[in-house]
Amino acid sequence: MASQSDKSESTNPQYDNAGTPNVLPRPDFRFPGEIGRTYLESDPAQFPQPVQAPKGAPNILLILIDDCGFGQYGTFGGGIPSPTMDKLAAEGLRYNHFHTTALCSPTRAALITGRNHHSTAFAGITEAATGYDGYTCILPRSCGTAGEVLRQNGYMTAWIGKNHNTPPWETSAVGPFDRWANGLGFDYFYGFNAGDMNHWDPILYENRDLVSRSTDPNYHLTTDLADKAIAWARQAKSIAPDRPYFLYVATGATHAPHQTPQEWIDKFKGQFDEGWDKYREQTLERQKKLGVVPPDTRLTERSRGLPAWDSLNADQKRLYARMMEVFAGYGAQCDYELGRVVDACKQLPDADNTLIIYIAGDNGASAEGGLEGSLCENMFFNGFLEKWEDNIKAIDELGGPKHFNHFPSAWAHAMNTPFQWTKQVASHFGGTRNPMIISWPARIKDKGGVRTQFLHTIDIVPTLYELCGITAPTELNGVQQKPIEGVSFSSTFDEAKADSKRKTQYFELGCNRGLYHDGWMASSPSFVPWDTNRQEWDPDKAVWELYKIDEDFSQANDLAAKYPEKLRQLQDLWWVEAARYSVLPLDWRATIRLNAEAMGRPSLIGHRTEMTYYPGTVGLPDAASPPMCNKSWTITAEIDVPDNKAEGMIVTHGGLEGGYGLYLRDGKPTFVYNFLSVERSTFAANEPLPKGKTTLVVDFKYDGGGMGKGGQISVSANGKQIAEGRLARTIPIQFSLGEGLDVGMDVGSPVDFSYQLPFTFTGKIEKVTIALGKLDVSPAKAAQQG
Repeated sequence: MASQSDKSESTNPQYDNAGTPNVLPRPDFRFPGEIGRTYLESDPAQFPQPVQAPKGAPNILLILIDDCGFGQYGTFGGGIPSPTMDKLAAEGLRYNHFHTTALCSPTRAALITGRNHHSTAFAGITEAATGYDGYTCILPRSCGTAGEVLRQNGYMTAWIGKNHNTPPWETSAVGPFDRWANGLGFDYFYGFNAGDMNHWDPILYENRDLVSRSTDPNYHLTTDLADKAIAWARQAKSIAPDRPYFLYVATGATHAPHQTPQEWIDKFKGQFDEGWDKYREQTLERQKKLGVVPPDTRLTERSRGLPAWDSLNADQKRLYARMMEVFAGYGAQCDYELGRVVDACKQLPDADNTLIIYIAGDNGASAEGGLEGSLCENMFFNGFLEKWEDNIKAIDELGGPKHFNHFPSAWAHAMNTPFQWTKQVASHFGGTRNPMIISWPARIKDKGGVRTQFLHTIDIVPTLYELCGITAPTELNGVQQKPIEGVSFSSTFDEAKADSKRKTQYFELGCNRGLYHDGWMASSPSFVPWDTNRQEWDPDKAVWELYKIDEDFSQANDLAAKYPEKLRQLQDLWWVEAARYSVLPLDWRATIRLNAEAMGRPSLIGHRTEMTYYPGTVGLPDAASPPMCNKSWTITAEIDVPDNKAEGMIVTHGGLEGGYGLYLRDGKPTFVYNFLSVERSTFAANEPLPKGKTTLVVDFKYDGGGMGKGGQISVSANGKQIAEGRLARTIPIQFSLGEGLDVGMDVGSPVDFSYQLPFTFTGKIEKVTIALGKLDVSPAKAAQQG
């Protein structure tokens, strides 16, 4: 109910027949009685009452796992146990035709708004935004979130975990904050503002405040997120037991880095020695027995470019099996920790009236580890592929704090059984088909049922509004709203054979295109995620495939040659939908889009060539830090040393995945350049600095001649050179996926392993100045290179 009387609501044109407003926020309260000269001559005073959610509105727990395939977890036939999903599925419903966008930021924008990802301007991840309507990654105010709408209708709201819907250039301590989670309608936020995060040494925020590094030697991010979700839900229901809550929990798992405690990895020793081809066969058989795929489902062919397990040598098999063991432990731990959240919610007041939506993946499993797996995912995003011969040397360290590891692409393909392709490939269900489980004891009676209606991420929000008795506002916070593009599927809760209301749905990501229409699916895979070297591409020459998916669950039988007219119809309809939802212009550029400077994205650096930072500048995100790729630069640090044993970080940018650090160790100035965790070049003085003030300078002269070239390093103290040498190569695209600049300590992961975090400087830092040379490659030329 609203804050004013039932009568005033029913006669106010801003309210529909259900008593919820079409326009938010509600009008300011005005005293409805008679006012005299004094209170003695006036009607009795009335207070505006707090907004109440519609009667019977359920609590909502929305869970979203990251980078998870259809055939990954046991509840849908996969090889990773998922007891939490099992429990929810046994008391609720499994949906086997639920679809995402094939990538994280787009799916998440669609999930919280009910609009298609291009409509929300999220055609890709925030770090790859471009300046077209569907691609800016700036969530339009005309696409209000479920958090904001539910909050203004009486809900308590919280967002725990990953936020990948804030423009990177807005994630620093100076904001603006209107597109942080709190500004998007969530009263409480605890998590990270990035695509992925180190699970041992994360950079986290509580609302707008940077969280201090944990002192727990057994700290792990997934456990921390579960703890915070439980604490918030318990506190909320303790304070206001009659108010419903909306708790959105988005884990960093199972996105890279695949990091988990050793005891979880050990549970899976030897379980994947038969390889990914056998895993796919075994998974499909389990899926058929569970009834999550039709009995006649065919196993699709191995996607092109992926090797057969039998073609590998013994060392490759040993390494890749171990990488899968690490991933399985990581995934099993994730489901376990989410089980703690589910159990805690089930112990709260009104537990039976709690709607739990568990979505296993914002896209299919990730192939971004490349064909041979990875020790540092940032290598992939800088356009480099790794070699198994190098990675096997670290086989016993996988999953631990020294590596940002990721399994090979063929394991991702196996996690998506029975479908073709993987994350990023929006043309096929390997990229877009994700398991969804819904539990609601007070409403769902068909316990353990399976639902087969064709659904999309955008259908979640209108379903929530209908179930809560809330009207989607036509105006929100003074802004006219875009229509909700999703369709409620609440009828499926009661009717297994309810009509599938979604008749048409387009798909597009990085020029991988698809269109679903009335049981048919047209698919055009254009680029594979394990190939970062993309060539010129002509959309009119791209090959399309055709599937009758109401008869061919896995897209195994291409009917393009048999029904060319049907394919032509769907191709034409794809272009209509693309024009309608701001999909155009198509953009096939790859890793270069991650370079903010080359793409001309907004930046707090602007056109400055010199920046000065003071102590206390920590956790500055990469997008707000000086762009130091492909150019000369100079770091000048003015410090005061208390004695010749001083130590600690003076300035660092990046961490485990790449970057640099200038620090004192045993009083000796040391500069380390971390080339994507592959090479750590160290330039250190032979003698410690004397007590007193020192001006330290690190000067880098770039060779030029293109991106990622080498150059000469010189380190000096008070004008005297104390170390020098060469960098054979430098990082071409980005230092880090989630870590930026720190002055006076190291927030996040270490740039090398010679010190212990947070490595606070024991002396005094006056200031650090970074001067930038001219970009060697023009932004326009770099952007054109793709």
